[in-house]
Amino acid sequence: MFDLIGLSAQHETIYRVMLQRPDLNVAGLAQQLAIPADQVREALDVLADLALIRLDPGGGPVRAVRPQAGLMALLAKVEAEVAVRQQQVEATRAAIAAIATAHDSHSRAVEGRAFEGVDSVRERLIELAQTARTECLSFSTGGGQRADAMKAEAPLNQLALERGVHIRNVYQDSLRNDPATLAHARWMASLGSQSRTTPTLPMRMIIVDREIALVPIEPGHPQRGALELQSPGVIAGLVALFEQVWSTATPFGEPARPDEQGLTRQERELMRLLAAGHTDESAARKLAISLRSVQRMMTSLTERLGAVSRFQAGVHANRREWV
Repeated sequence: MFDLIGLSAQHETIYRVMLQRPDLNVAGLAQQLAIPADQVREALDVLADLALIRLDPGGGPVRAVRPQAGLMALLAKVEAEVAVRQQQVEATRAAIAAIATAHDSHSRAVEGRAFEGVDSVRERLIELAQTARTECLSFSTGGGQRADAMKAEAPLNQLALERGVHIRNVYQDSLRNDPATLAHARWMASLGSQSRTTPTLPMRMIIVDREIALVPIEPGHPQRGALELQSPGVIAGLVALFEQVWSTATPFGEPARPDEQGLTRQERELMRLLAAGHTDESAARKLAISLRSVQRMMTSLTERLGAVSRFQAGVHANRREWV
């Protein structure tokens, strides 16, 4: 019944007995339930991880947390995760519809044109920066940005901000390891721009005034050029994608704080990528960090999990709900 909140039938039974018989220790619980003491200890570890039992710092007996507090807190956490997941599903659905429409050459809904090559895209971005009226939203994939690109866009961004254009940008967390890009982001922030970071981004993207969007012709090869989109339906989907990513990203200037399990967002995303079948190399590309950084991070995570191999680390990570 309680699998949804991470409680097996045996763990539930032990928890119920502890509520009814708070005087029982491990041996007493094992005798009461006719199970080995090792199984009781394993169950107590799980119940402790779920905050359903409380240890006495003074060395007294373990106490079960009242179900009105413990179980309801776990259920509330699951409900919150479901709500967030539903938002992600809706945003992803909108993004899929937008991308599908953008790449359907026969769709009449698409009103745009292709800009082949980096120089062509840069010229179009200069035009858009000069004509933007209210807002510019963007995803900047990769870690460090190209120095020539930052130098070229700096005066244009400054003029746009001075005109009252609201600029929001999402970088990848790896930005924090590149001094030049970090300095550029700080300078932009000093002018009123807002930036956030997240471990991975779906693609490079710019949306101007919620009317025009530039997305890569090939997301995996942005140097090929960009496709300009103007269809209201497509733009709405891309804006929804941006807002969903923005809502969960870390505001620029704030440290990458670990979550309740001690993991940074980048570490958790690395675990997710590897669990999904990515190699160290492809995970490094997704996170825009070096292969050595991925391997260093995995060594640290394996040690924290108390594992002696990648496989054992995966088992322990799954048990602790790190993935």
